[in-house]
Amino acid sequence: MSFTVAVDGPAAAGKGTISRAVAAHFGFGHLDTGLLYRAVGARMLAGDKPIEAALALLPDDLERPELRTAQVAQAASKVAVIAEVRAALVDFQRAFARRAGGAVLDGRDIGTVICPRAQAKLFVTASAEVRAQRRLQELMAAGNPTSYAEVLEDVKARDARDTNRSESPLKPASDAVLIDTSALTIDEAVTMAIAAIDARR
Repeated sequence: MSFTVAVDGPAAAGKGTISRAVAAHFGFGHLDTGLLYRAVGARMLAGDKPIEAALALLPDDLERPELRTAQVAQAASKVAVIAEVRAALVDFQRAFARRAGGAVLDGRDIGTVICPRAQAKLFVTASAEVRAQRRLQELMAAGNPTSYAEVLEDVKARDARDTNRSESPLKPASDAVLIDTSALTIDEAVTMAIAAIDARR
C-alpha cells in the first residue's frame, strides 16, 4: 500500500534535508522534484528548448553534477514558470508518488498540484536571510565563491518568481503542517516532520 508525503517550501528552507531524513526513517522512496526542473534548466543552458528538454528527460539527467550550481538553479526557476514544462513532468512525479512502500516528494507544488491527496503534507520555510546564509555556505563549500548580498538577492528573486507565477505558484496546501526552520537544528526539524507524519498514518 502506498503512502505519500508531500513536502513543499522555498529554496534553502531545508525541505530536501528533511525529506531525505524522513524517507530514510520510514523506508520510503525519495524524489527531489526540483532536480527535474534543474535538469531541464541545465539542458536549456546547453541549447535545448525547455519544452523539448522536459519531454526528453531521462533518469540519468538527474545525476549530473552541475545541477547544484547557482546558474542552473536560476535556469530551473525560469523554466518552472512554463506551463508546458510543468505538464510534461507531472506524470513522472505522480507515478513516483504511487510507488509501493511509500514515497516522499519535495518541491514547490507537491501538496497543492502534484499530490493534492497526499496522506501527509509539510510546508518547510525559513526567513530569506537565513536561507541566503545557508545557500552561501553550500556554494562556498562547493568552490563557487560569491557574496551574501548576491545570494540574498537571488533568493528573493526566486521567491518572487515562485510565489507569483500563474502556473502552480508556491504556497502551503490548506492542510499542510508548517515547519519554520529559521531557528531549528536539523534534528529538531526532522523530529517535527516525523511527528507530523506519524499523526497522519
